[in-house]
Formats: sequence, C-alpha cells, structure tokens
Amino acid sequence: MGFVGEGSCSSGGDKGGCFIGGMKSLVRRKQVDSANSKSSSAPGSSHQLAKALTIPHLITIGVGSTIGAGVYILVGTVAREHSGPALTISFLIAGIAAALSAFCYAELASRCPSAGSAYHYSYICVGEGVAWLIGWSLVLEYTIGGSAVARGISPNLAMLFGSPDSLPSFLARHTIPGLNVTVDPCAAILVFLVTGLLCVGIKESTMVQGFVTSVNVCVMAFVIVAGGYLGYKAGWPGYELPVGYFPYGVDGMLAGASTVFFAYIGFDSVASTAEEVKNPQRDLPMGIGFALSICCSLYMLVSAVIVGLVPYYAMDPDTPISSAFASHGINWAAYIITIGACTSLCSTLMGSIMPQPRILMAMARDGLLPSFFSDVNKRTQVPVKGTIATGLLSGTLAFFMNVEQLSGMVSVGTLLAFTMVAISVLILRYVPPDKVPVPSSYQEAIDSVSLRRSSCSSSSDMDVDKTKIPAVTSGDSTPLLGEISVGHPLVEKAAAKLSYLVSQRRKVAGWTIMFICIGVCIVTAAASIVNLSNPARYALSGIGGLLLISGLIVLTCIDQDDARHSFGHTGGFTCPFVPLLPIACILINVYLLINLGGETWARVSIWLVIGTCIYALYGRTHSSLKTAVYVPSTHVDEIYETSAISLAC
Repeated sequence: MGFVGEGSCSSGGDKGGCFIGGMKSLVRRKQVDSANSKSSSAPGSSHQLAKALTIPHLITIGVGSTIGAGVYILVGTVAREHSGPALTISFLIAGIAAALSAFCYAELASRCPSAGSAYHYSYICVGEGVAWLIGWSLVLEYTIGGSAVARGISPNLAMLFGSPDSLPSFLARHTIPGLNVTVDPCAAILVFLVTGLLCVGIKESTMVQGFVTSVNVCVMAFVIVAGGYLGYKAGWPGYELPVGYFPYGVDGMLAGASTVFFAYIGFDSVASTAEEVKNPQRDLPMGIGFALSICCSLYMLVSAVIVGLVPYYAMDPDTPISSAFASHGINWAAYIITIGACTSLCSTLMGSIMPQPRILMAMARDGLLPSFFSDVNKRTQVPVKGTIATGLLSGTLAFFMNVEQLSGMVSVGTLLAFTMVAISVLILRYVPPDKVPVPSSYQEAIDSVSLRRSSCSSSSDMDVDKTKIPAVTSGDSTPLLGEISVGHPLVEKAAAKLSYLVSQRRKVAGWTIMFICIGVCIVTAAASIVNLSNPARYALSGIGGLLLISGLIVLTCIDQDDARHSFGHTGGFTCPFVPLLPIACILINVYLLINLGGETWARVSIWLVIGTCIYALYGRTHSSLKTAVYVPSTHVDEIYETSAISLAC
C-alpha cells in the first residue's frame, strides 16, 4: 500500500519531470477543513474568524448585497426593450435560474463551511489550478464591483440636494485639466468609511448593513403599496394595451430574463461568511434561500406595479419609477425613491467589499498568496490587513477611474463561480476525492498506519484461504453443492469483477461529467455565435445536445458514490434533483458567459493572464500542498489518532 506525495523536479533536473510536476500541481486538491486539519496548522497562527452570525444576519447580508440600485433602472430599460408587461415573468424566470445556483451553493456551504466560497469548493473538488482562477476572478469581481457601486452613489446623493451639481465642492466630481480624468471624492470617502466599518467586526458591520437594507426595503414597500393604490384607481393602464401581455413574444421575455438575472447576483456573499456562522449546517442554506426568496418577491412586486402604472413604451429608461409616480401627480415620490437608491447602493457597497478579504485570506492560508492576507486581528477577529488593502484598492479606483465600461467584467467572476459550484456538486456526488492531503510532518504516523494496514491485509488473506462457505443442503442434510472455499477461483473472480466495476463506475462518472461540460460549451456556442451558418449551427447543436443528453442519462442511471455521505460536514442541506439541477445550472451560466461580449472577455483575459503568471511564479511553489502526502480518505482519522498517541507518549 503506497501513499502518494508531491514530487519535486529539482533533484533530477529533468525538464519533463518538472513539466509533469507542474501539471500535477494544477489538479492537487485540498482537504475539507476539519478539526484535524485545523489542529495541524502552524502553532501560534491566529487564523480563526469570529463565530457571530445567525440566520437574520445572513439574510441581511444576502438581501443587502443583492438588491442594488439597478432595480430602480432595470424595470424601465428591460420593459421598453424586451419584456413589456411580461417583465414580472422575466424576473420570475431569472429568479428560478438563480435558485439553481443557490441550491448548489447551499449544499457546498453546509458541507464545507470555510471562508473562500467558490474558490474553496473548487479547490476541494476540482483542483488547485481551477481554484486559483476562480479566486482570482472573484477578486476582480469584488474590486470592480465595489468601485462601480461607489461611483454610482454621488449622483444619487446630488439629486437629494436638488440637482446633479448641488453636492459640496469637496464631495463633487471634478475633471483634472489636461488629463481628462474625472475624480470622485465622494466615492472614495464612502469606500474608506465602509472599509473602516468592516474592520470593527463582522457582527457590527452586519447590523449597520441591516439598518441600511431595511430603509431600502421600506422604500420598495412604499413603491408596491402606493403604486398599487394608484394603479387600482387608474385601472392599471399599463396592462390595458392592444398588443397584449407579450408585445415582444416569448423570445423577448426570455431576453429580458437573461438581462435581469444579473440583478440576483450577490447572494453568494452569504457563502463567503461561512466560517463566521454559528451553525453553518442549518443557517447557511436557510440564509441563502430566504435572501433569494425575498429579493425575487420584491423584484416581481415592484415590476408588476410599475409596468401597470405606465405603458411599457412610455417608460423613462433612466428614472422609470419616479416618472411613473410623476405621471400620476406624485412628484414628491422621487425623493423617497432616491433615498432608496442611495441606501441600496451603500448596502451593495458593503456586500462588495466584505467578501474579498475573506477570499484573499483563504488563498493566503493555502499558500497561494503571501501570509500578509491571512492575518486575523485578535480583538475584532476579522482579516483587518486584507480589508484595508481591499478598501485602498477599491477606493483608489473609485476616485480616479470611470469603471462603468469595466462593469461587465464583474459578471464574469460571478458566472464562473456559479458554473464551478455546480460542477463541484456533480463531482461531490459521483467522484468525491478518495485521497486527501496530510502534512508531511505526519510521515511517521502515515508509515505506521500503512504498515499496520498491510499487516492486517496479509493476515486477513491467510484467514480467508482457510475459510469455507457452508455447504448448501437439502432437507435430509445431504450436501447439494459441497463446501466451497472463499479462495475458490470462481469466488475470487466474482470479487475481482465487483472491485473492477466499482473502480470503473468512478471513471465512467468522471468522464461523463467532462463530456457534459464539453456538450454544454458546444450547445451554447452554437446558439450564441451570430455569424454561424445554419447547417453548422444545427450540426454543432446536435453534437452538443447528444453529449449533454447522453451524459444526463448516464449519470441518472449509475449510482452516486457512497462516500458522499461522509464527505465534509454531514447533516446539512442536500441539493435536490441531481444530476438534472446542476447540469441546468451549468448550461444557463455558460450561455450567459458566452454572451457577455468580446470586449469584456478581452479585458478579463488580460486579468487572467496576470493571475496565471502570479500563480506560476509564486502560488505553485508556495502552496501548502507542495510537500503534502496524499492518503486514502478512510485512513485520515487513524493517522491523526496515531500521531496524537505518539506525541502523548
């Protein structure tokens, strides 16, 4: 019985060995955080976050991070250009699509409750290379997202003072002569204030976010109640149209759903706080589910009211809600709606900055980034250094750059994370890691367990050779088949065949998951490439569809791996309708990724190339798994127990 360690190419000097070692580093996977793995960390390290969050806190984080000011604008743009009065159904379809990802997040968050969110899950289920790219993409998402949100607050604050130019001079935007750069002091100040608040403590910052989110929800409730009353009095003119409920057809409604889907981005912030939740197995799934349900309900109700107050073609694309109330003589409602927009942006800003230090901390814990980011303040129990670094970067970008044209890059990180989380659920169910890393400092215990297991195996083999299967007899005790040794060739052949089938099941499942991903890419590409000829489109769609449907049938027919029951922390939420639900989630997210546009992907590619260079030069060589020894997952507890006994002696 051999245990696998990470090889080094430095001794042999063989370039081929170095290449193979480099490729192996991309697929090495880490262990789910447990009491054993935490106890094996370096002595004196203070990397534990405060266990302070409960279900109300998680709902606050989820709703506050999701409902941004976009809803105050999206309803007008999407109704005018895509959905018409069917905007409510577009929000419902988008909410269902987001719920697919939420189900996957809920299972993984409860099984692997540690900081890092999708990066953490990818590292456990897929490998280090993919995990690095996911973590690096999320860093981009939260940096650009926080800066873009901060830049959007100052215009809304100016509207409260009466006009776009009414902010005090030290807060107003200014253009630097000769550089054509518009600086935004208000955005930078807000980012620094939020950063300071997040450094105080997770519970304190969540309470402030809860207050701000409550104001926003109250504004949306005002829109629903007051708008509903106005619509009832006016007879809902937006629905009394000759073109009907679907002026742009079902295609327009679906196009609207793909647009408003991004209004649901933010609930994944809940998963990033998993390590700070008191009861993650129970609270994380409920927090994610309740937050998404509240957001979907508010979106649908607001859109149903607004498209009923004003015909979709008459909506103001910039201020649809304010103009809808103004058309019924309620001009003062614009101030309330502006307050809602400001509070939603402030809450979203907190939701954008809070997860990034925790992702950086998780990557630094794994050795992929400098240990500077993994330090946790002993008093506040938050990653203060990482939070300050995040705030400085986001604040600087918000001050100097107009990041609106980069905002599309935010969606790439989110959709990549959603896709990898769904793939991780399939891997967890069908091919969960059967070998896990153990620090090389446990080598003596590993050797002891290996020797003990080998001895037991040899002893049991000797006993088996002497064992007889009782004869099958008739009523008069006459042997019908005679005694058969367990070591009989037929029995050994059957046992070998059973073992072979079990190992083959994992291989079949692994290859099937890979072919499903390929099929998804082919189908979505065929549906998205505009210049593709019809014969080529149909051919690609047929090939991709065949791979996709065949993979779904295969995974449905074969059994899921029994090891899934003991993988990670048990007793939490279980994603339903596997494999159908994760596959549908992958299909939706990959389709949205492909349709983000060439310019967005060009910018993201530059960021990913930079990240790849950093990983190759630093992360790969400093990874905590570089010297780890991989052992069968069934041996881990015995190895730690053996080590503890030897230390006690």
